[in-house]
Amino acid sequence: MTRFLTLLAAAGAASIGQAAPTVFINVNVIPMTSETVLEARSVVVDDGIVRQIGEVDAVPVPEDALVIDGTDRYLIPGLAELHAHVPDAQAESLDSVLTLFAANGVTTIRGMLGRPSHLGLREVLRDPAVFAPRLITSGPSLNGNSVDGVADARRQVRAQFEAGYDFLKLHPGLTADEFHAIAEIAKELGIPFAGHVPAAVGVRGALAAGIATIDHLDGYLAALLPADHGTSGGYGGFFDVLLANDADPAGIDELVAATVASGARNVPTQTLFEYRVSAIPAEDIVAWPEMQYVPPLTRKNWIAAKRRQFEERGFDAETGARAIELRRRLILELHRSGAGILLGSDAPQVFNVPGFSTHRELALLVESGLSPFEALETGTAAAAGFLGLNTGRIEVGREADLVLLDANPLDDIGNSQRIHGVMLRGRWHARAEIAERLSRLSNTDGGL
Repeated sequence: MTRFLTLLAAAGAASIGQAAPTVFINVNVIPMTSETVLEARSVVVDDGIVRQIGEVDAVPVPEDALVIDGTDRYLIPGLAELHAHVPDAQAESLDSVLTLFAANGVTTIRGMLGRPSHLGLREVLRDPAVFAPRLITSGPSLNGNSVDGVADARRQVRAQFEAGYDFLKLHPGLTADEFHAIAEIAKELGIPFAGHVPAAVGVRGALAAGIATIDHLDGYLAALLPADHGTSGGYGGFFDVLLANDADPAGIDELVAATVASGARNVPTQTLFEYRVSAIPAEDIVAWPEMQYVPPLTRKNWIAAKRRQFEERGFDAETGARAIELRRRLILELHRSGAGILLGSDAPQVFNVPGFSTHRELALLVESGLSPFEALETGTAAAAGFLGLNTGRIEVGREADLVLLDANPLDDIGNSQRIHGVMLRGRWHARAEIAERLSRLSNTDGGL
């Protein structure tokens, strides 16, 4: 539990004295209940809950309140990252990863590669004194290497349910029988399963079995292949990028309809895909400002990963561009149909720095055709609704996970990065404090 205690101690000094109410004065509220801005409001937070929202003259300020000037600023709900990777609770990199998320206004993360230590960490991260997002955690990965047959699949699902994990994470390699055994017991127990789509099952099979989220749009390009398409061994490369030239977009409507009928959501992690297969030079990507928080060796490894992609047989920049185009169209059509897109970027991963990549994912959703409001909704109201959290909107009675911005993100989604401060579970963290925390991580020799 050493890292848990470190987290608590590190947050303590900054959060002492905030037991009193907090009031945002004269702030523009983007409640995410509808596409609107409530101008010149006061928002009162007490004991981690939004208690009042009203016109400035109508809301009294308690004498002991911490007052935050919201003039010309915009208050939004905290963001949720639905595809995060969290180090073991004892790992030296844990503080860095959690700090980077929280500093970027990510107040909830869904950990997609669970470990036993995450069960205890989840409880620690409920404490308002900790500068970190709340955690929704999967169990350890169920995949072709970790599962040994149908009986073992059933046993592991029951064990993870009894341990108290929030959901099950699937990785590639499961047989059709193993997958359906997992789905059967998960449904019986009422625990969701999510993640990758086994090749032996395919997207349509996963949807029919009740998968909660498909991450990375895994399997969608393969599902768009003509029925008579013959692949060499079924290999499609990085999330089937090599299949892009043969995929038939005429099948998108049917595939989207099947997704809608199933109730499954998609977490596209478009940043993970685009930066790997696009023509943007790797050297340009690792020059982005957030790369200062990534160790030099990690940056070199990320560059090497992109180079390997471009050296792969059957891949070229045109194929990558075609795959990006198809995926963006899928994102837009899934959204328009009501199938449900949830915000997630997969960080830390190749070129994806925790928190920063969440904002880059928002930008790519807008580039795919969503409005800034619709993109924000994927990581606020929609995400909270999916996870069953009392967050995601700014309303009286909601938990106070909030982000104060210096400009309106509905005008330009890039303004989601202009963070003036973050409120985590009712505790306010101003920009100066956040900058000081980030300064400790800059040019680190540690690992994400």
